[in-house]
Amino acid sequence: MPPPPAPSPPSTSISYRCGRAVDGSGTRDRTGRRAGRSRQGPAVLLLHGFPHTWRLWSGVIGPLARRHRVIAPDLRGFGDSERPTGGYDAGTLAADAAGLLEALGAGPAAVVGIDLGTPPAFLLAMRRPGLVRRLVVMESVLGDLPGAEDFLAGGPPWWFGFHAEPGLAETVLAGHEEAYIGWFLDRGTLGRGVPPDVRAEFVRAYTGTGALRAAFGAYRALPAGARQIREAVAGARLTVPALTIGAHPVGRALERQLRPYADRVAGHVIPDCGHIIPLDRPDALLGLLEPFLGADEGPYGRPAGESGLRRGASPTPPSP
Repeated sequence: MPPPPAPSPPSTSISYRCGRAVDGSGTRDRTGRRAGRSRQGPAVLLLHGFPHTWRLWSGVIGPLARRHRVIAPDLRGFGDSERPTGGYDAGTLAADAAGLLEALGAGPAAVVGIDLGTPPAFLLAMRRPGLVRRLVVMESVLGDLPGAEDFLAGGPPWWFGFHAEPGLAETVLAGHEEAYIGWFLDRGTLGRGVPPDVRAEFVRAYTGTGALRAAFGAYRALPAGARQIREAVAGARLTVPALTIGAHPVGRALERQLRPYADRVAGHVIPDCGHIIPLDRPDALLGLLEPFLGADEGPYGRPAGESGLRRGASPTPPSP
């Protein structure tokens, strides 16, 4: 069997217009990746998943921007970013993020990823630890690393296979995007829904065959991402302080995957919270993010084995 094709190289020459995420405007680089950002303090890079855009972070950008320089891009192929034919594997998305941080002079940054944004956040921290000050990952799994067996006992979520089949989902869903995206938003908030303006923005961003095809590129590249993650942990450990945050349905699966490969990791599960944590429980998320992102000393900053939070400790009890 021939080797898989190499991922598309990332664009690293990036030019930005001035913009502020906190008031809903943004910036666009020459490759068309869109990023909302604020300007003050140590940098925090926020990486969304599906079916999101940078507006996923609407409820937390303002509070975070009081102390941090917040950078919230649309990932390659998502939202208002351009839609190249390839480069949707986690490694290339991580390289995109590295190029963004370097172009903005924003490293080392805290990097926060959720859903499809988690694997590139993890690979960025593994491959470029000098660019990453702290890592937060949420509601996802890291390829096929051990630890997620309970979550995956019935197989991956059904839409993984649906999205992965080339040409299928974007053809079937054409004209039905609002209902499809709405299903994820309602389910991901345990029926509570998201603000109408955010919902409308997500629907707009995923309407049309081209938009869907680009978004599903990340699912079609999951096998390549799983291989990249295996290769990363085979040769190195995660050395930056890390925090995993779970909710429904992933829970502690990500924490269990990450723990054997990380020097400093803590895990939390937010109760009564859906998969789309930043929109469903933004206050609870901020209660975890703000002390972790601002900690240079204390329990979150101590290596495993020192006093304070031990490696892999979970300050909240396991979910039932």
